[in-house]
Amino acid sequence: MPEPAPSSSNSHSVEDNVNVEATGTPQNRHNKDGAGASEINTVDGSDRVASSSKAEEGDGDDNDDYIQARVDKLLCKIEEPELSEEQIRINDQSQQDEILVVESIYGENVFSLERWKGLRCFQIHINVDVLGEIAITANLNSINQLETLSSNSDEFLYTFKVQYLPPIVLTCLLPKSYPSDQPPIFTLSVKWLEPVKILNLCYKLDSIWEEQQGQEVIYPWVEWLHSSSLSHLGFDEEIILGPYGMNYVQDERVISGAECIDVDIPFLRSYNDERHNENFLKELHDCNICFSEYAGSQFIRLPCEHFFCLKCLQTFAQIHVKEGTVSNLKCPEAKCAIMIPPGLLKQLLDDTDYERWESMMLEKTLASMSDVVYCPRCETPCIEDEDQHAQCPKCYFSFCTLCRERRHVGIACMSLDMKLQILQDRQNLSQLKEDQKRREREKINEMLNMKEIHRDSKLCPSCDMAISRTEGCNKMKCGNCEQYFCYRCNKAIDASDPYGHFRDGSCELFPREMVDSWEERINHRQAVGQLQAELFPQHGLACPSCRQYNPKIGNNNHLFCWACQRHYCYLCKAIVRRGTKHYGPKGCKQHSEG
Repeated sequence: MPEPAPSSSNSHSVEDNVNVEATGTPQNRHNKDGAGASEINTVDGSDRVASSSKAEEGDGDDNDDYIQARVDKLLCKIEEPELSEEQIRINDQSQQDEILVVESIYGENVFSLERWKGLRCFQIHINVDVLGEIAITANLNSINQLETLSSNSDEFLYTFKVQYLPPIVLTCLLPKSYPSDQPPIFTLSVKWLEPVKILNLCYKLDSIWEEQQGQEVIYPWVEWLHSSSLSHLGFDEEIILGPYGMNYVQDERVISGAECIDVDIPFLRSYNDERHNENFLKELHDCNICFSEYAGSQFIRLPCEHFFCLKCLQTFAQIHVKEGTVSNLKCPEAKCAIMIPPGLLKQLLDDTDYERWESMMLEKTLASMSDVVYCPRCETPCIEDEDQHAQCPKCYFSFCTLCRERRHVGIACMSLDMKLQILQDRQNLSQLKEDQKRREREKINEMLNMKEIHRDSKLCPSCDMAISRTEGCNKMKCGNCEQYFCYRCNKAIDASDPYGHFRDGSCELFPREMVDSWEERINHRQAVGQLQAELFPQHGLACPSCRQYNPKIGNNNHLFCWACQRHYCYLCKAIVRRGTKHYGPKGCKQHSEG
């Protein structure tokens, strides 16, 4: 690291240490922290630092050695002043106190390294402060090496938002003359930042030391990097990645892991997702099914980002598999139609239920295919040809797909009633063996059941599943293939507007008799009132409020109008608001003949 410059050093710019190359690309490799750099020989013979790593990704020992080699180069450039033993002791105590303070504040983000040439060495992972979310933008038209597209080409910008950014790694070596005379020797490593931008941060740390020379600066450095580094780089609202491969810096303190858009974008998104998940697992959350509070580790997060406790989601999946409603295995959140993925279902269900789910899904898939039929002998799926014939690939039975009997070329299919009549007549033949009669009786019972099902149900126009309506409207939904259809005319209905079919008036949404039944149940007093008016037509009086006729039952003069819900007197025809005041010694008689 160069010696601290005098006050005139503030005029230094980042470009002083930046070289823009036109040819040649360094080999980019990563370490576990995303830090590191490789060296290239430029035309002038100087060593310049590029934005890549010498250490393979995950090779922590090689990376530590590489950073120590960097720090060693910086240490060689420092000329330690001659200090008294007392000053060295004071500096040593100040360093020890400062490290204790930093460890107490940043805790698990501080890593003590082995002493390097008798000097204290440590590393701090500094989480960059992001308020809410910040946008990250990359120009996908830019070439990831040393050239970019011409300025007149259309830009294709890709933008996404994150809440968490990978940390800035600050590695510090404390010389014996710190803090009295020399600043800490340091390197800054940032996985996703270009070298020229990291160099800007290094210069800012230099200026902080110059302002506070002779004082401890590790904590001010870390706080500034945490809270102000984005603002200093002009990234208050948006971080712009790149350009890539355009600049190499001479400063040994700069370690950049920025490689290319194809690598940096997935890395930033993945890091953000991992931090989100870590925080989710540590916090407490409410389950929207059972409304109980659990730690995040007890929840299952669906692809739609809704989450529910493991027990509730297991019960939810088991119920639908048991009842056969596998098409309803969607996110339990209201108005969310995202299906629960198979991989997650395998975790929620035991082996038996999962096999049942797979079997039902296969059946639903085959049922949705118009040219797939099942063999009447072994129930194996078969492909139907244009002549409504099929041959089973398992038992090789060739059959008619309309009547499900043996193939009959040129002969019309028999109806269900015709086949039933023939089998019933055959039961009286004495030459039939008992086993044959028993099989045919079973077939007769099966056909009678089918006839009864078809009498009280409609076939889905998509998959021919028999569906019966017990109550409700004529808008039906097949539980097998989820096709909407009209129960009255049996026509398929557009799922995007299932009620549009009933707007033109050709089919009623609710049967008339059902509406009449509802009206009677909703206003049962009307039915009772009308019946009483028919039974007692000789005595009665029209309501003074709505003129609805209400009969007098027995000798009670207190009448109640079923139409307007008013009480009134049969004798004086006045509205009765409180019976105890209207009837009595000074009022009308509540009971009288006639």
